Amino acid sequence: MPPPSGALTRNRPGRERIMASIRAAAITEFSRHGLKGSSTQGIAERAGLTKPQLHYYIAGKDELYEELLMQVLHDWKVVYAFEGQLHDPAAVLGTYIRQKLDHAFDHPEISRIFTREMLDGGHNLAAFWPHARQWTQKKVDIINGWIARGLMRPLDARLLLMHIWAMTQHYADFAPQVEVMLDSGHGPQQPDREVIARELIAFILSGCGIAVPA
Repeated sequence: MPPPSGALTRNRPGRERIMASIRAAAITEFSRHGLKGSSTQGIAERAGLTKPQLHYYIAGKDELYEELLMQVLHDWKVVYAFEGQLHDPAAVLGTYIRQKLDHAFDHPEISRIFTREMLDGGHNLAAFWPHARQWTQKKVDIINGWIARGLMRPLDARLLLMHIWAMTQHYADFAPQVEVMLDSGHGPQQPDREVIARELIAFILSGCGIAVPA
């Protein structure tokens, strides 16, 4: 089947533009319907292609879904690593929380693909879990080191991380509810993420027995 009429398929920039459109369409479809509820027909229509044209670029929805899901997990591994002055838990946790919030606000559909996968049982993540436990254990070890040095109160480091994930992920998974609940009476408004970040960081640091930076 030939590529879409008029598409610049003989040069890489043209193909990359079409693939970007396909990925954007797939992100929306998968975030709304999950893997089982999405179809290549729906992805094609959203990308402005026919179904045969779509299959010129991709083998099927399963392969595209796996690629996007792995992208989410890779981003979380790389972007949300504990960095900076590891002797300063306030700075490290504050940066971590802000990064998680920024991702929730900037890429809510990407985050919801992971959540949809969880709701469907997480069957496509079997190969991911061992790596996830390793990444998480590194953070747990750092937090336990802070506790051992008296930089924060004793607590379950793994639970702390899951609480942070839940509170930050809320702004992606429940974006419509967030807009409604923060409505000041003048119609839906974009949440002030800086206010949310300051409140959440102060809440978590205080709960950890860490002084909140002025």
